[in-house]
Amino acid sequence: MSDSVEILLRRTDPEVPIPSYQHPGDAGCDLVTTESAELAPGERAVLPTGISLALPEGYAAFVHPRSGLAARCGVSLVNAPGTVDAGYRGEIKVIVANLDPREAVRFERFDRIAQLVVQQVEKVRFREVEELPGSVRATGGFGSTGGHAAGRPARQNASADEPGVARQTAAQQKDYVAVGADRASDLRGQ
Repeated sequence: MSDSVEILLRRTDPEVPIPSYQHPGDAGCDLVTTESAELAPGERAVLPTGISLALPEGYAAFVHPRSGLAARCGVSLVNAPGTVDAGYRGEIKVIVANLDPREAVRFERFDRIAQLVVQQVEKVRFREVEELPGSVRATGGFGSTGGHAAGRPARQNASADEPGVARQTAAQQKDYVAVGADRASDLRGQ
């Protein structure tokens, strides 16, 4: 294993545990909340972590969601990953959202809510040009490489019995929350 980078840390809550890695080789160390909170479906909250950092110049920290919270509770981070710049000295706070359409989620003091990944980052210099060099991908953007049935045109006269044709049942559709342009269908807590 290579030498680790020393990060200066200040606790804004004297009882908060110092972030730690759960397993050898983990990229992210756990961040906890210092406040209890309950989020109804569709709500979000800004949760304090009780720590502030002084990252070395040329480094940044990125706050990532925890996969277990996402899978079990539908919890994600609104601005994932959140960026902590080297010059920032304030308390790290995490914007969590409950994406579950039916169940509330509760956080207790010192629950693990996110992962912090520290990375070396490059400074870049932009140079404006009239034309960019060509590439195989060119301007192909969102979904240009395919790989998901949602991007395929619907087949006319397709039967649900045919291979590769799936139809959603009402039970499957109830697992989704439609967010429309009207205020009534907007997510709560915004």
